Amino acid sequence: MFDILSEKFSNAFKYVQGKSKISEENIEETLKEVRTALLEADVNFKVVKEFVAAVKEKAIGEKVIKGVNPGEQFVKIMHDELAKIMGDANEEINLERPGIVPILIVGLNGQGKTTFSGKLALHLKSKKKKDVLLVPADTFRPAAKAQLQTLAKQIDVECYDSDLSLHPKDIVLKAIEYAQKLHKNIVIIDTAGRLHVDEELMGQLKEVKQALDSFKPEVLMVADAMTGQEAVNVSKTFHEAIGVTGIVLSKMDSDAKGGAALSIRHVTGVPIRYVSMGEKMKDLELFHPDRLAKRILDMGDVLSLVEKAQENINESDAESMMNNFQKGKFTVDDFLKQMEMMSSMGSMTSILKMIPGMGGMLRQLGDLSPAENEMKKMKVIISSMTKEERQNYKVIKESRLKRIASGSGSTTEAVNDFLGKFKQMEQMMGGLSSMMKGGGMPSFPGMGPQKGFRQEAGAMPQLPGGKQKKKDSKGPWGKGYF
Repeated sequence: MFDILSEKFSNAFKYVQGKSKISEENIEETLKEVRTALLEADVNFKVVKEFVAAVKEKAIGEKVIKGVNPGEQFVKIMHDELAKIMGDANEEINLERPGIVPILIVGLNGQGKTTFSGKLALHLKSKKKKDVLLVPADTFRPAAKAQLQTLAKQIDVECYDSDLSLHPKDIVLKAIEYAQKLHKNIVIIDTAGRLHVDEELMGQLKEVKQALDSFKPEVLMVADAMTGQEAVNVSKTFHEAIGVTGIVLSKMDSDAKGGAALSIRHVTGVPIRYVSMGEKMKDLELFHPDRLAKRILDMGDVLSLVEKAQENINESDAESMMNNFQKGKFTVDDFLKQMEMMSSMGSMTSILKMIPGMGGMLRQLGDLSPAENEMKKMKVIISSMTKEERQNYKVIKESRLKRIASGSGSTTEAVNDFLGKFKQMEQMMGGLSSMMKGGGMPSFPGMGPQKGFRQEAGAMPQLPGGKQKKKDSKGPWGKGYF
C-alpha cells in the first residue's frame, strides 16, 4: 500500500535535507518531484495542483522553529496537507441514535461489497456490541445470497433468508420488520451491482433508499482502490445519483499507488470511513487520514500498531512470556507464541511499515515473503515436538531428532539448523533479561568481549553506513533471514 508513492516522496525530500532554512529556491525541486509522484500515483490532477500550492504557501510562509531541522519541518507540513485532503479525522458510522440503523452497501460488481458486508458485521458486532442482521438483496446474482450466508455462519451473525423473487425494495422492508421483531440494532443490506453504472441500477437503489428514508439509512459505497481514478469517478456518480454517506476502499493491501485514497474525499466531499485490507473477515480498518499520511511519509503508525496488538495478543500468554523472560527463561513454546501473535497481527511487512523509519529499510530488504515462509517451516517443526521438548530443547538427542524431522516432513539437518538458531535467540533473550536487571550490556551471539559485533559464518554482511545485505544462502533455511 502506497509503496511507490512513499519511495518517491523519500527521494524528493533529499533536496531539502541539510538546508539551514526553507526557501522557494530549495523546495522547488522537491515540489516538482512531489507533483510528478502524485500524478504517477493516479491522483486527480486538480487535487495535485491544490495540494502542491498549499504546501508551497505554508512552507515558504512558515518560520523555522528553533532546534527543528528545516527538512523535518517541511515533512510535517506535507503530512498535515496530506491528511487534510483525505479528511481531518476518522468519521465512523453513528450508531448511538435510537432505533434500527439500516446500512446500504452499494457499488459496482467485483468491488468486494459482499465480503465487506461480512467484515462490517463482524466489526460492529465486536467493537460496538450491537446485534447485527445481514440482508442479501442482490436479485441479479443469487450466488451473493449463498456467499453472505456462508460469511454469516463464519462470524456467528444472523443472515435474513431473503426471497430473491421480490423487488429489492420489498426484500428490505420485510427484513426491517424481521429485525424489529428480533430487536436487531443494525441491518446491513448487500445490494446488487453492475459491471458499469446504468440507469436501471441507480433507479433500483433510489427506490430502496426511499423505502428506508424514515430510518435515515447510511449508504456506504465500496470502491476498488486498485482502479485509481475510475474509483473516484464511480464514487462521484453514485453520490450524485443516490447520496452516499461514506466510502469504503477495498483491496487497499494490493494498491501500491494510492491515487483513489488521496483523491476521493477531495473530489466527492464524502468521507472515507473504512479500508478493507485482506481476505479475512477481521481485515477491516477504520480510515484515519493522519495515520495514513504518516505511513506514506515513513513516519510509522504506532497507534494502529498498538490497537492491533491489543486486539490480537492474548494477555495471559503475554504475561506468562514476560514472567519467563524476567527469570531469564525463553522456551520454544514462547517462541511459537511470539510467531503466532505476529501472524495474527498481519504480514511481517505490514507490521514493520507501522514502525517509524522502517520504510527505507524494507525497500532495501525487498520481498519478505521468504522470511515468512521460513517462519511457517519453523512452526511445522515445533508442532512435531513434544511438550517436554518445547520446554527444554536440550533433551533432543538423535532419536528425537529423527522423529521430529519425520513428523514435520523435513530433514534432521533442518531441525538441527532450527535448534542452533533458537539457541542463539535464547542467549540473546537471556542477555536482554540481565540488562533489564541492571547487568550492563549483554553479550549477544557473535559479540566479542570488547570488539563489538563480529562477522559469524552465516551472518548478514555489513555494508557501509550500517546497511545489511541479504545473504543468498543455499542452506535449508536460506535467504539469510533466519
